This record gives sequence, C-alpha cells and structure tokens, in this order.
Amino acid sequence: MPGEQLKTEMRVQAWLRRCTAAGLMATVMRRGDSEAGALFLKINRLAKGCEVFSGVSTSSGRPGWMRATGALPVREKEADAYLARQAQYDADIWVLEVEDPKGTFQLDEPIVDL
Repeated sequence: MPGEQLKTEMRVQAWLRRCTAAGLMATVMRRGDSEAGALFLKINRLAKGCEVFSGVSTSSGRPGWMRATGALPVREKEADAYLARQAQYDADIWVLEVEDPKGTFQLDEPIVDL
C-alpha cells in the first residue's frame, strides 16, 4: 500500500544485517516500540567522535535522516546524553549504535536539513 512504512523493528533488523555484511559492529542499545518507535542511529567513529541521526520524513513523505547532534561529530558522552534526553521524552525510541572507526558507514536515505 502506498505510504505504508516498515515497522521499526524490521528496519532495525535490516540495519543490523547490513552492518554485519559491511563488517561493522552494530548493537541495539535501546529497544523501543516494535511497530512505531522512533529510530536513532549513533555512529561511533571512536577517536573521531560520534554522529547521531534521527529518522524523519522528507517533504515528499519518504524516509530520511536528520543530524540530531549537529553537523560535526560530538564526544560519545554528548551523544549518549542527547539520546538519554530523547528517551525521557519518548520511552518508545530505538537506538542502534554502529562502531565505524574507518568511516565506511553510509546512510541509505537522504540527510534532511531542517
């Protein structure tokens, strides 16, 4: 059906498989509502810092990502604090952490500037 979105749990499983295939370590750090929980990706580049992406809808209604912690990487402590605040607002969020020290991780949907 047009406009129908994948359940969050299915999206998370797909990301886990994709990361494994790319040789990246990925872990579900927080499990939310299986059908409609918001999804956050924490890309941990270790010494180079972390990026947090929040799943959003583009202006055309298609899935996309927003740089939740800004344009530049932040320290892991800052990324974790941001995610903890989001979990306080919405207990149903999912957090998937990807360890990517070589910088090979790629998003499959556009990054939206809001």
